[in-house]
Amino acid sequence: MQAMLMKLWFRLVGFGFRLLYYEFAWTYDVVSWMVSLGDWRRWQLAALPFVSGRDVLEIGHGPGHMLLALQNARFDVVGLDLSPYMGRQALKRTQRTVPLLRGDVQNLPFETAVFDTVLSTFPTDYIVAPETLAEVARVLRQNGRFVIVPEGHLTNGGVVNRFIEWLFTITGQRLPIDKGQPVPLFEMVWQPYLQRFEEAGFTLRFEQIQLERSALTVMIAEKIPSP
Repeated sequence: MQAMLMKLWFRLVGFGFRLLYYEFAWTYDVVSWMVSLGDWRRWQLAALPFVSGRDVLEIGHGPGHMLLALQNARFDVVGLDLSPYMGRQALKRTQRTVPLLRGDVQNLPFETAVFDTVLSTFPTDYIVAPETLAEVARVLRQNGRFVIVPEGHLTNGGVVNRFIEWLFTITGQRLPIDKGQPVPLFEMVWQPYLQRFEEAGFTLRFEQIQLERSALTVMIAEKIPSP
């Protein structure tokens, strides 16, 4: 019975996330600001130092903030997202200065070996599907990078912070440990997927970024050169 209730709960959570990314996409910026206490953009921008080369593809670009940051950093960036709602937001935010496509990351509408970096911030578990990794590896050039920001979390104490971390836990984005402190998803969920990255032709490393009141994880998957 408990397992059935948990399954139902996470279905409801998944439905809520779908609404947030589709019909309720107009609330995304507000929600992301609230759950990070204003650090969401800083969490995204922490990926910039790991972006290499010139040609960059952002998958799941959302409302377009990172697209602008990449453009301002003088990268030639292209955005891809499955949500038409996010596409409209990003189109308006970038003022049509960034090429945007609507499409499925597991069937990327690009030629082989055309990007130096593929970037994704705060994706869901589709990002580690073998089909996703194979497609990303295909469109990357030799020595290309797949940069992922899988999670960010608040580190300061306080009632508000504890409440936000509790929300992350009950929605499956944190896993509780013995002392009641949340542990980032990468510790328990992302590490087991190392073999998938290797099978897709990547070496994978994790970087921990510490900010004043929060911390985040950056995953850097580097394409292994062909012999």
